[in-house]
Amino acid sequence: MKLTDLRGILQYIPRFREKIFVLSIDGAIVTSENFANILLDVAVLRSLNIKIILVHGAAAQIGLLAQEQNITPSNLDGSGVTDAATFKLALTAANRLTHEVLEGLSANDLRAASTNAIISHPMGIIHGVDHLLTGKVERVDVELLQSLLAQNIVPVVSPLGFDGDGKTYRVNSDSVAYEVAKAMNATKLIYITTADGLIYNKEVIPQMLVAELEALLSQHKEKFAPEILSKAVNGAAACRAGVPRVHIINGRIDEAVLAEVFSNEGIGTLVYANEYQQIRRALKKDVRAIMMLTKNSVASEELAKRTRPMMEKMISDFYIFETDKNPIACVALHQLDATKGELASLFVSPSHENQGIGKKLIQFAETKARDMGLTDLITLSTQAFTYFQSKGGFSEGSPDDLPPERRAKYDASGRNSKVLVKKLTRPTTTPETRMAIEAVAQTLT
Repeated sequence: MKLTDLRGILQYIPRFREKIFVLSIDGAIVTSENFANILLDVAVLRSLNIKIILVHGAAAQIGLLAQEQNITPSNLDGSGVTDAATFKLALTAANRLTHEVLEGLSANDLRAASTNAIISHPMGIIHGVDHLLTGKVERVDVELLQSLLAQNIVPVVSPLGFDGDGKTYRVNSDSVAYEVAKAMNATKLIYITTADGLIYNKEVIPQMLVAELEALLSQHKEKFAPEILSKAVNGAAACRAGVPRVHIINGRIDEAVLAEVFSNEGIGTLVYANEYQQIRRALKKDVRAIMMLTKNSVASEELAKRTRPMMEKMISDFYIFETDKNPIACVALHQLDATKGELASLFVSPSHENQGIGKKLIQFAETKARDMGLTDLITLSTQAFTYFQSKGGFSEGSPDDLPPERRAKYDASGRNSKVLVKKLTRPTTTPETRMAIEAVAQTLT
């Protein structure tokens, strides 16, 4: 199923309807072959009543203009000194790009308007260096942007700021996007660039809590790819300012925006402002999601096959690990008799492997089993038994460890699974530690 299919995005519509997304598009992407597809993505978002504000950069175009005119620009991205010659290039490049964006939106039957919503003042003298015509965002004209959004008009914001005297300053587009997202209480800030995401130590970071990103920026800023550092800094600032999710994606990938917004896995980097995961009891409506989640492992006989009626009958035994309300892992805890329970159907989506989720679910199941007064936890496995032994602390047992009724089902299945057993000693943790564990799990019973 393609991400653009309505069924694939239906679950997100109630959550995002009437919310504001700020899309910050690098100048190199605006003039790329895939920009037309990005605008189609924007049209899809607008059709779902998601409010869009577009911010664009101009660094790539300033560089090209400088080459054509044999000028050495004082800086390209608006974060350093902007001399008069570079400022002239920035004005030309920004205005051309704004026009291209407006043309593209018009081609997709979207109403749009260029704005002067960024009120700025000179960056001034920093460490003894006068930054000349480089500006800093003083405030965002929220009333103007809200008025345009209320009329179903897409505001287009360039990397230019204006002061009360009518003077224009060049402003870094990444910081403009951050300021706009903060001022407008945006749900998402999406940086659309030429990189595959936040590149740290030559590797892409799939997702990261803002506190972890801030720690890396504080301790090892030099390990971030130079072309992405500004987005890391402003993205972290946006999360701290109240924007729940910041995304950094490669705008040269077809359907990049939809793939990032309307899937659990995404295609770039997600920086989030809070812990957005929880374990909750499964409901009858989750049966289809669990079966879809585990179907490949069932096909490979890693998990036992269960029909939909079987799943519905035992759904109260299942728990789901969610990411932003989307199931990405599951586990079941079946009570076998007065003292024994079975941990079953442990599965983590391949896109979220190696993040400790499986171990969290095992620990969660153990806690629930103890709360039920059970003393032994059993799990059956044909292919993942070494994982349960190394990560879960299980030991190899035998079919004789199973209660009679469960033993009969085991023999009838013909799967010849290994039987693994773990004694559930009472925890020695303090009440405070126990409360912390339960808070992490965020169990909904």
